[in-house]
Amino acid sequence: MQRDILVIGGGPAGSAAAITAARAGLSVTLFEKSAYGRDKVCGDGLTPRAIAALNELRIDHSVAHRIDGLRMIAGKKERELAWPTTARFPNHGAVWPRQKFDNHLLDVAIASGVDVRFESEALPVLEGEKVIGVKVGSDLFTAPFTVLAAGAQGMAAKMLGAERDPNETFGLAIRAYAPTPRHAERHLEACLSLRDEHGTAVPGYGWMFPAGDGTVNIGVGALSTMKGFKKLNLNTLLDQYAGLVRDSWSLGEYIEKPRAWRLPMSCVKRYGQGWVAVGDAAGFVNPMNGEGIDYGLESGMLAAQKFIEDPASAAVNYDREVGERFDSFLRTGRRFSFLIGHPWILKPGLRIAVGTQTAADITLSVMGNLVDSSTPGAAGRVLKIADKTLQLADPLLRKTRASAN
Repeated sequence: MQRDILVIGGGPAGSAAAITAARAGLSVTLFEKSAYGRDKVCGDGLTPRAIAALNELRIDHSVAHRIDGLRMIAGKKERELAWPTTARFPNHGAVWPRQKFDNHLLDVAIASGVDVRFESEALPVLEGEKVIGVKVGSDLFTAPFTVLAAGAQGMAAKMLGAERDPNETFGLAIRAYAPTPRHAERHLEACLSLRDEHGTAVPGYGWMFPAGDGTVNIGVGALSTMKGFKKLNLNTLLDQYAGLVRDSWSLGEYIEKPRAWRLPMSCVKRYGQGWVAVGDAAGFVNPMNGEGIDYGLESGMLAAQKFIEDPASAAVNYDREVGERFDSFLRTGRRFSFLIGHPWILKPGLRIAVGTQTAADITLSVMGNLVDSSTPGAAGRVLKIADKTLQLADPLLRKTRASAN
């Protein structure tokens, strides 16, 4: 079957690409290896940047639980901040459980004319180094452009070389749902000062994301740059964090068994002849918060837009533009992760992050994915300075990185 665009993966990034292309009149087939209604393990938080992307996609997000800001906790210091009002992003985010969110996007894709095929594991078909389509079982689908949106661990990514850079940081996270009378609150809560059962500082954070449906998404995440990362027990870390917030949130028992997942934060290769990678498959995950839904939506839309503008140069133009938008911030975040992997740097760093209003505002922008190459003001200036400084320090940071063993 001949199509204009093929999309491998039915998460937010894949759906955004498919919706954008189909609305432009292109023939699109999207392949999702799971059945309709599948869940995706996630924190379920949508940043203001993600809401802006949904607005651009004309996606109705009124059913999601609105979030107006972030409560940051570091030791005994606590700051509650509202999402800022900017020219680029709205002043609110949301919590939208991924099972409902992803399926809503797929419903919109289907309504837009996308041929969505569930329970279909698609693998790229190469002619030399060029992707000419995909195979699902014995069925061949051909197209001049294929969008890889199936994450970083799958066979399709391995076939194309779109794998995580083994020399870069990655993250692990775990989440559960639990009942709480505070489920309708409009602030996310992030505890930045986590410690494991041995008292080792954890570069990561614990979160409470109220879902507005009687429950809260509770979870913890950690970066691979921490001392003893390979021995870190996520279930134990989650239980410890739940113990810290149980009284203040009147937290009930987990509704289901906690589920963990890996967060890719880099990509060796994100485009080639006839294909591009978007979202997690391209390593677009903020190392400072583990968030990538907004990047997934933006990169998915951009991939389709580049093909609509000029099919012949779509892959190259996509790589250039997405790099201009994200690379500097994500690169700085990865380098910073090596720095805070040292406990003796992490602790004072957290005090600085929330110690003053200006610092807290910058931390809020980082945690909300509101910073990139075109960010104005203090946050933008800090990013540029950090990028240059950490570039010089990068060899030393890697040489002295905390042992993961």
